[in-house]
Amino acid sequence: MLPLETFNQILALGTIALGIVSAALLVAYVFRLEVGAFVGTYGIWFALVVILGGIMGSLIHSEFYGMPPCPLCWWQRIFLYPQAVLFALTLAWRVSGEALRFVIRFSIVFSVIGLTIALYHHALQMFPGGFLPCPAQGEVSCAKILFLEYGFLTYPLMGAILFSSLIILMLFVRKASTKSA
Repeated sequence: MLPLETFNQILALGTIALGIVSAALLVAYVFRLEVGAFVGTYGIWFALVVILGGIMGSLIHSEFYGMPPCPLCWWQRIFLYPQAVLFALTLAWRVSGEALRFVIRFSIVFSVIGLTIALYHHALQMFPGGFLPCPAQGEVSCAKILFLEYGFLTYPLMGAILFSSLIILMLFVRKASTKSA
């Protein structure tokens, strides 16, 4: 198994790359650039890969490296993990039409909730002055920073980037699904 520091570096670099790609996709979406049709067509595949990366990263940290998740990390997982099943079934069953639009809405809603939790969690860790309540009671503290790379990248910020990328991908998929309808 990789040393924890090496795994953290790989995870951090992957997250930064995802953030850069997501920012570029957001610009492409806003300015209606040509990349939109390709991303809309394969967006569910891309989203599934992003989600599986997030799931693997969180499970490897907690199960192999023994870093227990705090309550807010669990809530983020609750809004991430079901999307993997949903996207896998969507791809396996070749869902389209109104059912695909339901999948898109479900993903966006779950991702917005997950993003909100992640941003709250990140603020709790970055501004530990006590003005935000921590839901941990005798467990791992949500305010304790267990992962910090490059002086700013924390678990919750990685979650926020992941959820943001899912929202952006679903915007492309929604746009492509309405054009094909």
